[in-house]
Amino acid sequence: MNNRKNIILDKTFDFAVKIVELYKYLTSTKKEFVLSKQLLKSGTSIGANCEEAIAAQSRNDFVSKKYLKKL
Repeated sequence: MNNRKNIILDKTFDFAVKIVELYKYLTSTKKEFVLSKQLLKSGTSIGANCEEAIAAQSRNDFVSKKYLKKL
């Protein structure tokens, strides 16, 4: 296992935490549900996509997973 720190994963995690906090604010204070839900989904999917890319076993595996998501 690689013990090096991954800056991209750290930044995407911090971004996702801020998105969740914004979502909580929008739904509790502003009573906005439709756009805030979409913001939550898209803002937190970035980290999931990075994790999946890191877990790819090879370049071909990464490309095939990326292609299958689009279908």
